[in-house]
Amino acid sequence: MSKIKPLLLLLFCAPFAHAQFTDVINSNRPGKSMGAFSVGRTVIQAELGFHTFREYHTISEYDVEGIGSDLQVRYGAFFEQLEFILDASYQNEVYKSRTTFRSRRDAGLKTISLGAKFLLYDPLKNYEQKPNLYSWKANHKFSWRAFIPAVGVYGGINIDAAKGKFDRPYYPIVDKWSPTLGLLTQNQFGRQVLCMNVMLDQLATQRESIDYVITLTHGFNMRWSGFIEHQGFVSEWYSDAIFRGGAAWLPIKNVQIDASIGANIKETPSLLVGGIGVSWRFDANYEDVYLRIPKEKGKESKEDKKKKKDKDKAKKRLDAIENGEPVKE
Repeated sequence: MSKIKPLLLLLFCAPFAHAQFTDVINSNRPGKSMGAFSVGRTVIQAELGFHTFREYHTISEYDVEGIGSDLQVRYGAFFEQLEFILDASYQNEVYKSRTTFRSRRDAGLKTISLGAKFLLYDPLKNYEQKPNLYSWKANHKFSWRAFIPAVGVYGGINIDAAKGKFDRPYYPIVDKWSPTLGLLTQNQFGRQVLCMNVMLDQLATQRESIDYVITLTHGFNMRWSGFIEHQGFVSEWYSDAIFRGGAAWLPIKNVQIDASIGANIKETPSLLVGGIGVSWRFDANYEDVYLRIPKEKGKESKEDKKKKKDKDKAKKRLDAIENGEPVKE
């Protein structure tokens, strides 16, 4: 969650709802994936995290311990589907070599990137699943339409922020200005949200790589959710597979608090990371955007009134069946 991530497992369920905007905050934290949907036009969202980490390389025999922070600022502009993203990270670490018995401290910005995300396809747009008024089973059966994902694209520029800091073998860092392109998908399976990202990172450089993230978020209730995630890096410079897990809590609709832990599966280097974070949304300037134009009031035909009456009667009958009450025929 995503990242979808987090507390919104009812997200985008209703086709009559707003195109991008959700009633509660939709954060990419605490995972590393991005959802396909934007925050909504005129909405500003900040996602800040702090983490501690330890790294050990069995062949080069060095230890690194430190702390870091990451900030993502998201802004929806021009179109409901468009979002601009500023991503920055800071790191403070102590590097110790077990072969030379030397150590050094490095601190500074690790990465900066500027990019934009655009929603290409929303499977629920202009689609309305009509309920079966006479069958509870038909209304609760699995929908194969859930396998059709929302699809977004991302494009951005990596900026060489470290400028030589954190320079050690097999380390994923930007060494010059370079572009990134990405494909983002998002599926809703009841209380679960599945986000998948594939990124072509640092194109046209020695550190060019194919990165991917798969995040599955589960909503326990309207305030708590948990997630598991797998992230991979594939390149000649650095390859790795990292697994994460964590939880998020929604104290109020525009604030999310999260915690997570992650580790990789290799020893060149091994990596252990734990962190906490907070996401905040400012949506005072947001105006509702509807996917369909609502019917005008006061122009309901007799036929519409009769259909509405029949639907109300059928709904009462279904409610009675579900509650084990006697049904009046």
